Amino acid sequence: MTTRAKRPAPRPPEGTPPPAELARQARAVLAGAARLARWADSVGAGAAGGSLRAGPDGALPKAAAERAAEALGLTPHQVRIDWDRARLAGLVELHDGLARPGWRLRAWDRDDTAVLRGWVALFDAWSLARPAPAGAGPAIVAEVVEALPQLLSLLHLSAGPVRLPVLLDMLDQRVAELRTERCEVPYGQDPGGADEAAAAGDAAGASLAALLDWALDALRTVGALVPPDGAEAAHDASEAQLTPLGNWSVWVKLEQICVAAQSPAGNIEQSAEAMLRGCARLTPGPARAEYRAWLAARSVGAAVEELLTVARGEDALLRGLAFEALRAVGAPAEAAVRAAADEPGLRPYALLWLVEHEGGDPETAPDVLTREESTWLWVDTAAAVADHGETQLLVRHLDSAVQGSVPRLLEEVRAVGHPRTVQVLVALAAAHPDPALAKAVRRAAFQVHTGGV
Repeated sequence: MTTRAKRPAPRPPEGTPPPAELARQARAVLAGAARLARWADSVGAGAAGGSLRAGPDGALPKAAAERAAEALGLTPHQVRIDWDRARLAGLVELHDGLARPGWRLRAWDRDDTAVLRGWVALFDAWSLARPAPAGAGPAIVAEVVEALPQLLSLLHLSAGPVRLPVLLDMLDQRVAELRTERCEVPYGQDPGGADEAAAAGDAAGASLAALLDWALDALRTVGALVPPDGAEAAHDASEAQLTPLGNWSVWVKLEQICVAAQSPAGNIEQSAEAMLRGCARLTPGPARAEYRAWLAARSVGAAVEELLTVARGEDALLRGLAFEALRAVGAPAEAAVRAAADEPGLRPYALLWLVEHEGGDPETAPDVLTREESTWLWVDTAAAVADHGETQLLVRHLDSAVQGSVPRLLEEVRAVGHPRTVQVLVALAAAHPDPALAKAVRRAAFQVHTGGV
Protein backbone atom coordinates (compact mmCIF):
# COMPACT_ATOMS: atom_id res chain seq x y z
CA MET A 1 0.00 0.00 0.00
CA THR A 2 2.97 2.30 0.37
CA THR A 3 4.23 1.82 -3.21
CA ARG A 4 1.19 3.04 -5.12
CA ALA A 5 1.69 5.92 -7.53
CA LYS A 6 0.97 9.38 -6.19
CA ARG A 7 -1.54 11.59 -7.96
CA PRO A 8 -3.57 14.63 -7.02
CA ALA A 9 -6.81 13.71 -5.31
CA PRO A 10 -9.68 14.45 -7.73
CA ARG A 11 -12.41 16.84 -6.65
CA PRO A 12 -15.87 15.38 -6.03
CA PRO A 13 -18.66 16.43 -8.40
CA GLU A 14 -20.10 19.89 -7.92
CA GLY A 15 -22.87 19.86 -5.36
CA THR A 16 -21.41 16.97 -3.33
CA PRO A 17 -21.91 17.74 0.37
CA PRO A 18 -18.78 18.15 2.50
CA PRO A 19 -17.56 15.06 4.38
CA ALA A 20 -19.08 16.24 7.66
CA GLU A 21 -22.53 16.44 6.08
CA LEU A 22 -22.11 13.07 4.36
CA ALA A 23 -21.11 11.57 7.70
CA ARG A 24 -24.19 13.10 9.32
CA GLN A 25 -26.37 11.43 6.68
CA ALA A 26 -24.53 8.12 7.18
CA ARG A 27 -25.08 8.33 10.93
CA ALA A 28 -28.79 8.92 10.27
CA VAL A 29 -29.02 5.82 8.04
CA LEU A 30 -27.23 3.71 10.64
CA ALA A 31 -28.71 5.33 13.75
CA GLY A 32 -30.74 2.26 14.64
CA ALA A 33 -27.76 -0.05 14.08
CA ALA A 34 -25.50 2.12 16.26
CA ARG A 35 -28.14 2.29 18.99
CA LEU A 36 -28.54 -1.49 19.00
CA ALA A 37 -24.75 -1.99 18.97
CA ARG A 38 -24.44 0.22 22.06
CA TRP A 39 -27.23 -1.71 23.73
CA ALA A 40 -25.47 -5.00 22.95
CA ASP A 41 -22.24 -3.57 24.35
CA SER A 42 -23.92 -2.48 27.59
CA VAL A 43 -25.72 -5.81 27.99
CA GLY A 44 -22.60 -7.78 27.11
CA ALA A 45 -20.57 -5.90 29.70
CA GLY A 46 -22.69 -7.50 32.39
CA ALA A 47 -23.05 -10.90 30.75
CA ALA A 48 -21.13 -14.03 31.66
CA GLY A 49 -17.92 -14.05 29.66
CA GLY A 50 -18.10 -10.31 29.09
CA SER A 51 -20.10 -10.35 25.84
CA LEU A 52 -23.51 -11.06 24.38
CA ARG A 53 -23.53 -14.40 22.53
CA ALA A 54 -25.04 -14.53 19.05
CA GLY A 55 -26.69 -17.58 17.50
CA PRO A 56 -24.84 -20.09 15.28
CA ASP A 57 -25.74 -18.07 12.15
CA GLY A 58 -24.61 -14.78 13.70
CA ALA A 59 -28.17 -13.60 14.34
CA LEU A 60 -29.46 -12.47 17.69
CA PRO A 61 -31.16 -15.29 19.60
CA LYS A 62 -34.90 -14.86 20.03
CA ALA A 63 -34.63 -14.02 23.73
CA ALA A 64 -31.97 -11.37 23.09
CA ALA A 65 -33.98 -9.86 20.22
CA GLU A 66 -37.02 -9.62 22.46
CA ARG A 67 -34.99 -8.01 25.25
CA ALA A 68 -33.57 -5.48 22.80
CA ALA A 69 -37.01 -4.75 21.36
CA GLU A 70 -38.41 -4.07 24.82
CA ALA A 71 -35.44 -1.94 25.88
CA LEU A 72 -35.35 0.14 22.67
CA GLY A 73 -39.07 0.35 21.91
CA LEU A 74 -38.80 -1.64 18.68
CA THR A 75 -40.29 -4.80 17.24
CA PRO A 76 -38.10 -7.94 17.16
CA HIS A 77 -38.15 -7.69 13.35
CA GLN A 78 -36.69 -4.16 13.49
CA VAL A 79 -34.07 -5.37 15.96
CA ARG A 80 -32.96 -8.14 13.59
CA ILE A 81 -32.68 -5.66 10.69
CA ASP A 82 -30.59 -3.27 12.81
CA TRP A 83 -28.44 -6.18 14.01
CA ASP A 84 -27.65 -7.22 10.44
CA ARG A 85 -26.80 -3.61 9.57
CA ALA A 86 -24.58 -3.28 12.62
CA ARG A 87 -22.64 -6.40 11.67
CA LEU A 88 -22.25 -5.40 8.01
CA ALA A 89 -21.16 -1.86 8.91
CA GLY A 90 -18.56 -3.08 11.42
CA LEU A 91 -20.37 -1.67 14.47
CA VAL A 92 -20.61 -5.18 15.94
CA GLU A 93 -18.11 -7.97 15.41
CA LEU A 94 -18.40 -11.62 16.40
CA HIS A 95 -15.46 -13.37 18.03
CA ASP A 96 -16.19 -17.08 18.51
CA GLY A 97 -19.88 -16.25 18.71
CA LEU A 98 -19.41 -13.43 21.22
CA ALA A 99 -20.61 -10.01 20.09
CA ARG A 100 -18.19 -7.19 20.74
CA PRO A 101 -18.27 -3.53 19.68
CA GLY A 102 -16.35 -2.89 16.49
CA TRP A 103 -13.74 -0.14 16.32
CA ARG A 104 -16.14 1.95 14.24
CA LEU A 105 -18.63 2.06 17.12
CA ARG A 106 -15.98 3.45 19.44
CA ALA A 107 -15.10 6.08 16.82
CA TRP A 108 -18.72 6.73 15.80
CA ASP A 109 -19.22 10.15 17.37
CA ARG A 110 -15.78 11.61 16.67
CA ASP A 111 -14.48 10.11 13.41
CA ASP A 112 -16.42 11.04 10.26
CA THR A 113 -14.13 8.88 8.10
CA ALA A 114 -14.87 5.77 10.16
CA VAL A 115 -18.59 6.49 9.85
CA LEU A 116 -18.36 6.85 6.07
CA ARG A 117 -16.36 3.64 5.75
CA GLY A 118 -18.98 1.86 7.82
CA TRP A 119 -21.73 3.09 5.52
CA VAL A 120 -19.74 2.11 2.41
CA ALA A 121 -19.34 -1.41 3.86
CA LEU A 122 -23.14 -1.56 4.21
CA PHE A 123 -23.58 -0.18 0.69
CA ASP A 124 -21.24 -2.80 -0.77
CA ALA A 125 -23.37 -5.49 0.90
CA TRP A 126 -26.68 -4.11 -0.41
CA SER A 127 -27.70 -7.49 -1.85
CA LEU A 128 -27.89 -8.87 1.71
CA ALA A 129 -30.25 -6.10 2.84
CA ARG A 130 -33.38 -7.68 1.37
CA PRO A 131 -34.17 -11.29 0.44
CA ALA A 132 -34.29 -11.87 -3.31
CA PRO A 133 -37.73 -12.47 -4.89
CA ALA A 134 -39.21 -15.90 -4.35
CA GLY A 135 -38.39 -18.18 -7.25
CA ALA A 136 -35.31 -16.26 -8.36
CA GLY A 137 -32.51 -18.72 -8.98
CA PRO A 138 -28.97 -18.03 -7.69
CA ALA A 139 -27.61 -17.62 -11.24
CA ILE A 140 -29.93 -14.78 -12.24
CA VAL A 141 -29.56 -13.10 -8.83
CA ALA A 142 -25.77 -13.19 -9.22
CA GLU A 143 -26.04 -11.70 -12.71
CA VAL A 144 -28.20 -8.84 -11.47
CA VAL A 145 -25.75 -8.12 -8.67
CA GLU A 146 -22.88 -8.11 -11.18
CA ALA A 147 -24.83 -5.79 -13.50
CA LEU A 148 -25.74 -3.22 -10.83
CA PRO A 149 -22.45 -1.23 -10.92
CA GLN A 150 -23.24 -0.22 -14.50
CA LEU A 151 -26.70 0.97 -13.48
CA LEU A 152 -25.27 2.86 -10.53
CA SER A 153 -22.76 4.52 -12.84
CA LEU A 154 -25.60 5.63 -15.10
CA LEU A 155 -27.47 7.08 -12.11
CA HIS A 156 -24.31 8.91 -11.04
CA LEU A 157 -23.52 10.32 -14.48
CA SER A 158 -27.13 11.36 -15.02
CA ALA A 159 -26.94 13.59 -11.91
CA GLY A 160 -30.68 13.21 -11.45
CA PRO A 161 -33.58 10.77 -11.61
CA VAL A 162 -33.58 8.03 -14.27
CA ARG A 163 -36.77 6.36 -15.48
CA LEU A 164 -37.16 2.71 -14.57
CA PRO A 165 -37.69 1.55 -18.19
CA VAL A 166 -34.24 2.95 -19.00
CA LEU A 167 -32.68 1.06 -16.09
CA LEU A 168 -34.54 -2.13 -16.98
CA ASP A 169 -33.34 -1.90 -20.59
CA MET A 170 -29.74 -1.44 -19.42
CA LEU A 171 -30.10 -4.32 -16.96
CA ASP A 172 -31.41 -6.56 -19.72
CA GLN A 173 -28.49 -5.64 -21.99
CA ARG A 174 -25.91 -6.09 -19.25
CA VAL A 175 -27.24 -9.49 -18.19
CA ALA A 176 -27.16 -10.59 -21.84
CA GLU A 177 -23.53 -9.44 -22.06
CA LEU A 178 -22.62 -11.33 -18.91
CA ARG A 179 -24.14 -14.51 -20.25
CA THR A 180 -22.14 -14.10 -23.43
CA GLU A 181 -18.86 -13.29 -21.71
CA ARG A 182 -18.85 -15.66 -18.76
CA CYS A 183 -16.69 -18.77 -18.67
CA GLU A 184 -17.81 -20.70 -15.63
CA VAL A 185 -18.61 -24.18 -16.98
CA PRO A 186 -16.57 -26.87 -15.16
CA TYR A 187 -14.18 -28.97 -17.22
CA GLY A 188 -15.86 -31.97 -18.77
CA GLN A 189 -19.35 -30.46 -18.68
CA ASP A 190 -21.28 -29.67 -21.83
CA PRO A 191 -21.47 -25.85 -22.15
CA GLY A 192 -24.71 -26.03 -24.08
CA GLY A 193 -26.36 -28.17 -21.42
CA ALA A 194 -25.28 -25.78 -18.67
CA ASP A 195 -26.67 -22.75 -20.53
CA GLU A 196 -29.93 -24.53 -21.25
CA ALA A 197 -30.32 -25.54 -17.60
CA ALA A 198 -29.59 -22.00 -16.40
CA ALA A 199 -32.01 -20.53 -18.92
CA ALA A 200 -34.74 -22.94 -17.90
CA GLY A 201 -34.22 -22.11 -14.24
CA ASP A 202 -34.30 -18.37 -14.95
CA ALA A 203 -37.45 -18.64 -17.06
CA ALA A 204 -39.22 -20.38 -14.21
CA GLY A 205 -38.15 -17.80 -11.63
CA ALA A 206 -38.54 -14.06 -11.09
CA SER A 207 -38.47 -11.67 -14.02
CA LEU A 208 -35.74 -9.08 -14.53
CA ALA A 209 -38.30 -6.38 -13.72
CA ALA A 210 -38.97 -8.01 -10.35
CA LEU A 211 -35.25 -8.36 -9.71
CA LEU A 212 -34.70 -4.70 -10.61
CA ASP A 213 -37.40 -3.75 -8.10
CA TRP A 214 -35.62 -5.92 -5.51
CA ALA A 215 -32.25 -4.32 -6.20
CA LEU A 216 -33.62 -0.77 -6.06
CA ASP A 217 -35.54 -1.54 -2.88
CA ALA A 218 -32.39 -2.96 -1.25
CA LEU A 219 -30.40 0.10 -2.31
CA ARG A 220 -33.05 2.35 -0.78
CA THR A 221 -32.88 0.28 2.40
CA VAL A 222 -29.16 1.02 2.82
CA GLY A 223 -29.64 4.70 1.99
CA ALA A 224 -28.12 4.77 -1.50
CA LEU A 225 -31.33 5.71 -3.37
CA VAL A 226 -33.89 8.40 -2.68
CA PRO A 227 -37.15 6.90 -1.32
CA PRO A 228 -40.01 7.43 -3.84
CA ASP A 229 -42.29 10.20 -2.62
CA GLY A 230 -40.78 9.76 0.82
CA ALA A 231 -42.29 6.28 1.20
CA GLU A 232 -39.52 3.78 1.77
CA ALA A 233 -41.79 0.78 1.33
CA ALA A 234 -43.14 1.81 -2.08
CA HIS A 235 -42.30 -0.43 -5.02
CA ASP A 236 -44.12 1.36 -7.85
CA ALA A 237 -41.88 4.42 -8.26
CA SER A 238 -41.36 5.33 -11.89
CA GLU A 239 -37.77 6.58 -11.46
CA ALA A 240 -34.66 6.15 -9.33
CA GLN A 241 -32.16 8.69 -8.05
CA LEU A 242 -29.02 8.41 -5.94
CA THR A 243 -28.92 10.07 -2.54
CA PRO A 244 -25.95 12.38 -1.87
CA LEU A 245 -24.33 9.46 0.00
CA GLY A 246 -24.94 7.07 -2.89
CA ASN A 247 -23.71 9.59 -5.45
CA TRP A 248 -20.54 10.26 -3.48
CA SER A 249 -19.83 6.56 -2.94
CA VAL A 250 -20.26 5.69 -6.63
CA TRP A 251 -17.97 8.58 -7.53
CA VAL A 252 -15.35 7.31 -5.05
CA LYS A 253 -15.51 3.85 -6.60
CA LEU A 254 -15.30 5.22 -10.12
CA GLU A 255 -12.25 7.29 -9.20
CA GLN A 256 -10.70 4.33 -7.34
CA ILE A 257 -9.66 6.43 -4.38
CA CYS A 258 -10.02 5.77 -0.69
CA VAL A 259 -11.42 7.98 2.04
CA ALA A 260 -8.64 7.30 4.52
CA ALA A 261 -7.80 10.05 6.98
CA GLN A 262 -5.21 12.55 5.83
CA SER A 263 -1.78 12.49 7.46
CA PRO A 264 -1.72 14.81 10.45
CA ALA A 265 1.09 17.31 10.92
CA GLY A 266 3.60 16.98 13.73
CA ASN A 267 3.56 13.21 14.17
CA ILE A 268 6.10 13.34 16.99
CA GLU A 269 3.54 15.03 19.25
CA GLN A 270 0.66 12.73 18.36
CA SER A 271 -0.68 9.61 20.03
CA ALA A 272 0.47 6.28 18.64
CA GLU A 273 -2.77 5.88 16.68
CA ALA A 274 -2.57 9.36 15.14
CA MET A 275 1.14 8.91 14.37
CA LEU A 276 0.52 5.61 12.59
CA ARG A 277 -2.34 7.11 10.58
CA GLY A 278 -0.02 9.92 9.63
CA CYS A 279 2.57 7.42 8.39
CA ALA A 280 0.09 5.28 6.45
CA ARG A 281 0.79 7.01 3.13
CA LEU A 282 4.57 7.26 3.54
CA THR A 283 7.05 4.98 1.81
CA PRO A 284 9.00 2.64 4.15
CA GLY A 285 12.08 4.87 4.54
CA PRO A 286 10.29 8.08 5.62
CA ALA A 287 7.90 6.03 7.75
CA ARG A 288 10.80 4.47 9.70
CA ALA A 289 12.24 7.94 10.26
CA GLU A 290 8.88 9.04 11.69
CA TYR A 291 8.73 5.96 13.93
CA ARG A 292 12.23 6.64 15.30
CA ALA A 293 11.49 10.31 15.94
CA TRP A 294 8.27 9.42 17.75
CA LEU A 295 10.00 6.73 19.82
CA ALA A 296 12.88 9.04 20.75
CA ALA A 297 10.45 11.40 22.47
CA ARG A 298 9.08 8.68 24.78
CA SER A 299 10.22 6.07 27.24
CA VAL A 300 10.61 2.68 25.57
CA GLY A 301 8.18 0.85 27.85
CA ALA A 302 5.40 3.41 27.45
CA ALA A 303 5.88 3.59 23.66
CA VAL A 304 5.80 -0.20 23.22
CA GLU A 305 2.66 -0.53 25.34
CA GLU A 306 0.94 2.27 23.44
CA LEU A 307 1.77 0.65 20.09
CA LEU A 308 0.48 -2.74 21.25
CA THR A 309 -2.72 -1.11 22.49
CA VAL A 310 -3.28 0.27 18.98
CA ALA A 311 -2.48 -3.17 17.51
CA ARG A 312 -5.22 -4.69 19.68
CA GLY A 313 -7.79 -2.41 18.04
CA GLU A 314 -10.00 -3.33 15.12
CA ASP A 315 -8.23 -1.35 12.40
CA ALA A 316 -6.10 -3.93 10.60
CA LEU A 317 -3.94 -1.34 8.84
CA LEU A 318 -2.91 0.18 12.16
CA ARG A 319 -2.19 -3.30 13.53
CA GLY A 320 0.34 -3.94 10.76
CA LEU A 321 1.86 -0.46 11.08
CA ALA A 322 2.16 -0.83 14.86
CA PHE A 323 4.39 -3.89 14.38
CA GLU A 324 6.40 -2.00 11.76
CA ALA A 325 7.00 0.68 14.38
CA LEU A 326 7.94 -2.03 16.90
CA ARG A 327 10.62 -3.20 14.45
CA ALA A 328 12.18 0.22 14.89
CA VAL A 329 12.24 -0.39 18.67
CA GLY A 330 14.19 -3.63 18.32
CA ALA A 331 15.41 -5.69 21.30
CA PRO A 332 13.73 -3.60 24.05
CA ALA A 333 10.35 -4.63 22.63
CA GLU A 334 11.08 -8.38 22.54
CA ALA A 335 9.55 -9.34 25.89
CA ALA A 336 6.31 -7.46 25.21
CA VAL A 337 6.03 -8.86 21.68
CA ARG A 338 6.69 -12.39 22.93
CA ALA A 339 3.86 -11.97 25.44
CA ALA A 340 1.61 -10.60 22.68
CA ALA A 341 2.13 -13.84 20.74
CA ASP A 342 -0.30 -15.46 23.20
CA GLU A 343 -3.12 -13.19 21.97
CA PRO A 344 -4.86 -14.74 18.92
CA GLY A 345 -5.40 -11.42 17.14
CA LEU A 346 -1.73 -10.42 17.46
CA ARG A 347 -0.08 -13.84 17.22
CA PRO A 348 0.72 -13.90 13.45
CA TYR A 349 2.25 -10.43 13.60
CA ALA A 350 4.19 -11.18 16.77
CA LEU A 351 5.60 -14.45 15.43
CA LEU A 352 6.80 -12.76 12.23
CA TRP A 353 8.35 -9.96 14.29
CA LEU A 354 10.21 -12.47 16.49
CA VAL A 355 11.54 -14.45 13.53
CA GLU A 356 12.92 -11.31 11.90
CA HIS A 357 14.28 -10.00 15.21
CA GLU A 358 16.17 -13.26 15.73
CA GLY A 359 17.83 -12.89 12.33
CA GLY A 360 15.50 -15.02 10.24
CA ASP A 361 15.06 -14.40 6.53
CA PRO A 362 12.03 -12.13 6.00
CA GLU A 363 11.23 -14.08 2.82
CA THR A 364 10.84 -17.37 4.73
CA ALA A 365 9.49 -15.88 7.97
CA PRO A 366 5.85 -16.71 7.05
CA ASP A 367 6.79 -20.40 7.23
CA VAL A 368 6.62 -20.10 11.02
CA LEU A 369 2.85 -19.60 10.84
CA THR A 370 0.36 -22.44 10.80
CA ARG A 371 -2.06 -22.69 7.91
CA GLU A 372 -4.85 -21.21 10.05
CA GLU A 373 -2.62 -18.34 11.23
CA SER A 374 -1.60 -17.56 7.64
CA THR A 375 -5.24 -17.54 6.56
CA TRP A 376 -6.22 -15.28 9.46
CA LEU A 377 -3.37 -12.91 8.53
CA TRP A 378 -4.52 -12.93 4.89
CA VAL A 379 -8.04 -11.86 5.91
CA ASP A 380 -6.68 -9.24 8.32
CA THR A 381 -4.44 -7.79 5.61
CA ALA A 382 -7.33 -7.85 3.15
CA ALA A 383 -9.42 -5.90 5.68
CA ALA A 384 -6.69 -3.26 5.80
CA VAL A 385 -6.65 -3.04 2.01
CA ALA A 386 -10.45 -2.90 1.82
CA ASP A 387 -10.56 -0.07 4.36
CA HIS A 388 -7.61 1.97 3.16
CA GLY A 389 -6.35 0.74 -0.21
CA GLU A 390 -7.28 0.86 -3.87
CA THR A 391 -9.36 -1.66 -5.77
CA GLN A 392 -6.49 -3.25 -7.69
CA LEU A 393 -4.57 -3.91 -4.46
CA LEU A 394 -7.41 -6.01 -3.09
CA VAL A 395 -7.57 -8.04 -6.30
CA ARG A 396 -3.79 -8.56 -6.31
CA HIS A 397 -3.93 -9.62 -2.67
CA LEU A 398 -5.47 -12.90 -3.86
CA ASP A 399 -2.04 -13.92 -5.18
CA SER A 400 -0.54 -13.83 -1.67
CA ALA A 401 -2.85 -16.51 -0.28
CA VAL A 402 -1.10 -19.75 0.68
CA GLN A 403 -3.95 -21.95 -0.54
CA GLY A 404 -3.06 -21.70 -4.23
CA SER A 405 -6.67 -21.76 -5.47
CA VAL A 406 -9.70 -19.57 -4.85
CA PRO A 407 -12.08 -22.42 -3.84
CA ARG A 408 -9.62 -23.71 -1.24
CA LEU A 409 -8.99 -20.16 -0.01
CA LEU A 410 -12.71 -19.50 0.40
CA GLU A 411 -13.18 -22.77 2.26
CA GLU A 412 -10.41 -21.99 4.74
CA VAL A 413 -11.36 -18.31 5.09
CA ARG A 414 -14.87 -19.37 6.10
CA ALA A 415 -13.42 -21.73 8.70
CA VAL A 416 -10.88 -19.38 10.27
CA GLY A 417 -13.55 -17.14 11.83
CA HIS A 418 -12.03 -13.70 11.31
CA PRO A 419 -14.61 -11.05 12.35
CA ARG A 420 -14.14 -9.09 9.11
CA THR A 421 -14.62 -12.08 6.78
CA VAL A 422 -17.98 -11.00 5.32
CA GLN A 423 -16.86 -7.44 4.64
CA VAL A 424 -13.61 -8.60 3.05
CA LEU A 425 -15.37 -11.06 0.75
CA VAL A 426 -18.05 -8.53 -0.24
CA ALA A 427 -15.37 -5.94 -1.06
CA LEU A 428 -13.33 -8.51 -3.03
CA ALA A 429 -16.40 -9.58 -5.01
CA ALA A 430 -17.20 -5.94 -5.80
CA ALA A 431 -13.62 -5.30 -6.95
CA HIS A 432 -12.76 -8.43 -8.97
CA PRO A 433 -13.15 -8.12 -12.76
CA ASP A 434 -13.83 -11.85 -13.30
CA PRO A 435 -17.62 -12.35 -13.03
CA ALA A 436 -17.37 -16.07 -12.25
CA LEU A 437 -14.81 -15.58 -9.49
CA ALA A 438 -16.70 -12.58 -8.10
CA LYS A 439 -19.86 -14.66 -7.97
CA ALA A 440 -18.10 -17.46 -6.04
CA VAL A 441 -16.67 -14.95 -3.57
CA ARG A 442 -20.05 -13.25 -3.15
CA ARG A 443 -21.68 -16.65 -2.53
CA ALA A 444 -19.08 -17.38 0.16
CA ALA A 445 -19.79 -14.00 1.80
CA PHE A 446 -23.50 -14.79 1.86
CA GLN A 447 -22.83 -18.21 3.38
CA VAL A 448 -20.66 -16.71 6.13
CA HIS A 449 -23.26 -14.00 6.79
CA THR A 450 -26.10 -16.49 7.10
CA GLY A 451 -24.10 -19.21 8.84
CA GLY A 452 -24.37 -21.61 5.89
CA VAL A 453 -21.87 -24.22 4.83
